[in-house]
Amino acid sequence: MWLEAVTAKLDQGIAELRAGTLEESTLAAIRDELSAAGNARQDLLYLQAAGTALDTQVIGMRMVTDGELSDGADDPDDWPYQTVLDAIRDGWRIIEFPNLALLLDESRTYAYGAEFVLEKIRSA
Repeated sequence: MWLEAVTAKLDQGIAELRAGTLEESTLAAIRDELSAAGNARQDLLYLQAAGTALDTQVIGMRMVTDGELSDGADDPDDWPYQTVLDAIRDGWRIIEFPNLALLLDESRTYAYGAEFVLEKIRSA
């Protein structure tokens, strides 16, 4: 991920500074990495799960990648993630958990399943 790469380069620069070997090229590489952050893109993943547990079966999905909407494959067995935990393991970060108030009264449900919203930030 982008943040880890920048952190590693900063740590390298600090180590070189302490050793007295810091060169302009190291600082330029850090600058270039930070400049690339302006081109970062946010992808979104909406997962509807059968319940609120992270390992509950996904029953619906929608992705936004490069500004394009996709509902994934027609067959749920071919979806990239069968549980929310699968998506987390692939680098997606939860930015919104299900609204539990919508799940309290089964006779007045206004949502489809327990929806998790996840994001992935990547360089363009």
